[in-house]
Amino acid sequence: MRMKDGGKISKSMVYFIRSIHALSVFPLVMVDLQTAMAAAAAERKQRAGAASEERKVRRSGPNLGIEPFDPVKHVKKERADTASMWLVISFSILVTVMMRYVLMPNTSPEKSDILYLMPLSAIILIPQIHRMVMPKPFQEFYGKGTWFKAGFLHTFTFLAMSFLLVNPPMGDIVAPKLASHWAIATDDGEMLLFNEDSSKDGIIEWVVDNDGRLDGDVWLLFALADNVNSDGAEVIVELTHQSVVTELNSDQYFWANNSDRIANGTKTDNSSAPNLVPHEKDQPFAINLGTDLAVGTHDILVTIKEDGDPWENERDYNWKLVVVEAVESSDS
Repeated sequence: MRMKDGGKISKSMVYFIRSIHALSVFPLVMVDLQTAMAAAAAERKQRAGAASEERKVRRSGPNLGIEPFDPVKHVKKERADTASMWLVISFSILVTVMMRYVLMPNTSPEKSDILYLMPLSAIILIPQIHRMVMPKPFQEFYGKGTWFKAGFLHTFTFLAMSFLLVNPPMGDIVAPKLASHWAIATDDGEMLLFNEDSSKDGIIEWVVDNDGRLDGDVWLLFALADNVNSDGAEVIVELTHQSVVTELNSDQYFWANNSDRIANGTKTDNSSAPNLVPHEKDQPFAINLGTDLAVGTHDILVTIKEDGDPWENERDYNWKLVVVEAVESSDS
C-alpha cells in the first residue's frame, strides 16, 4: 500500500488502521440495535396502553348511554315515583267519586257519555297537580315518562272504581231483564197448554181451526231477573190488535195459585212445559191477554221500569202472537 506522495505504509500500520476502524464501527452498530429494540418496546407498550384504554372506553357506562349508579339518587327517585303513584291514585278516586255522586245524578242516561269523557280528560291536570303538591326535590325526577305512566294509572283506576260504584251494591243502572223465555199458554179451566213454537225470535205462531179462535183464557207468562231486586220492578203490558191498544195488568196471584199446573203443563206437541223461572230469585209475571183471541197479529209491548240508583231504569220488549187458521189440503 502506498501513500499519495509515493511513500509506503508498513503492514503494522495497516493492521492498526483496520483495528481502529473495527473498534469504531462495532459500537455504532450495537448502539443502533439497542435503540431500535428500545423503540420497538416503547411502541409495543404504547400500543398495549392504547388498546387497554380503548377497552376501558368500550366498557364504561357513559359511552354506552348508561348513567353511573348513584345509590342516594336512586333512593330519592324511588321515593318520588312512589309519591307520584299514590298522588295519581288518590286523584283518580276523587274524580270517580265526584262523577258518581255529583255528576251522575244530574245527568240523564241519554247523555251518559260525558260521565266518562270528563273524568278521563282530567289527565291533563296531573302535571299541574304534581307541581302544586310535590316538594321541590321530587319534582326534578318527573318528566314525560312520568306523565305517560300517570295517564295510564289514572285511566285504569278510574275504570275500576267506576265499575265498583255504579254496580250493586253501590248502584243500579240497569233494569231487570227476561230471565229465560216468554210463553203463551191457554187455560181451559183444567190444564195449561203451551205452544210448541219457540219464542227466541220474539214471535209465537199458534195455528187454530178454520173459522176458529184461540180458545180459552190466553196468558202471557215470563219471569224477570235482576242483580238487585226484581220485586221492585213495574211491568206495563200493552196489547195491540187491529190498531186497538189495550193496557193490561199483571195478575200477582196467578203463579202462586197455579204453580203445579204451570210445572205440569204440556205443549201442543205433547212435550213438557218450558222452564220460565230458572232461579228462585226471579220474579214471575202472568198477564191475561184475553179470552178466545181472534185470528190475526197481536203485538205485545212489555215495558219494565225500576227505581235504580241514581237513575230510573227502563227496558222494553216487543213480542208478537200470530194466530193463524190451519190450511186445508184440497183433493185434486
